[in-house]
Amino acid sequence: MKPLGNCLRASFFILMYLLYLDDSGSVANKNETYLVLGGVCVPETSTRWLSYELEKLAHEINPENSAAVEFHASEIFGGRGRIWSKFTKPERIEIIRRVLLVLDNAYSNVVAFACAVHKNSYPSDDPVMLAFEDLSSRFNMFLRNEASDYNHKGLIVLDKSSYETSLQNLSFQFREQGDRWGSYQRNIIETPLFIDSRASRIIQLADHIAYSVFRRYNASDINYFNCIEGRFDQRDGIIHGLAHKQLYKRDCTCPACISRH
Repeated sequence: MKPLGNCLRASFFILMYLLYLDDSGSVANKNETYLVLGGVCVPETSTRWLSYELEKLAHEINPENSAAVEFHASEIFGGRGRIWSKFTKPERIEIIRRVLLVLDNAYSNVVAFACAVHKNSYPSDDPVMLAFEDLSSRFNMFLRNEASDYNHKGLIVLDKSSYETSLQNLSFQFREQGDRWGSYQRNIIETPLFIDSRASRIIQLADHIAYSVFRRYNASDINYFNCIEGRFDQRDGIIHGLAHKQLYKRDCTCPACISRH
């Protein structure tokens, strides 16, 4: 089973892209220096394929009931839950990597997005709201660049959280008044859609992407980030899909910062 992707693209004057997002890290946890919002941007023609690939992995892990398998990276890493406690730590690490490596066989217009916010750099701001504003702008730019002669539209899909009302209001404000950079996000339709992660394999993939970026910035662990580093939206040598928001390190050499130097 293959993704439809680019083979149908020429026949679409309007293509819908869905940006699935989840967060990693805790706003309130003072032992964590970063909060990450991240995920995957998928054209409507590839959603079934991505879900199918992840479902195959779930069935391999638990053939009797694949629906009982929810890919939640921090739970897998910690061996929490009846299913994950059966695996050794190296096996659990490999499962996280296999979820991320599903992106390897996807078409090039399936791209990752993430924003890592250094919480202490913005003590008066909500890091989730900062990250959402940043990613909304980047997603809108992606839609404009990807569209060329077409008029592609986008919808943001997030895991259910306590931020549902505030993020919906912020998204509406961006469309009506523009963001802080003066951009109007006309390519993004509606306010964000919030769904239960148990019902969406692609939200579970978004969770893993956010977790891999969180581990890279919060713990200097690149084992998972390396699986997806080449999948962030990028053009002309600049990585647009990954943002590192911080005010403490001018000479940062992470991929997001160094591509803009």
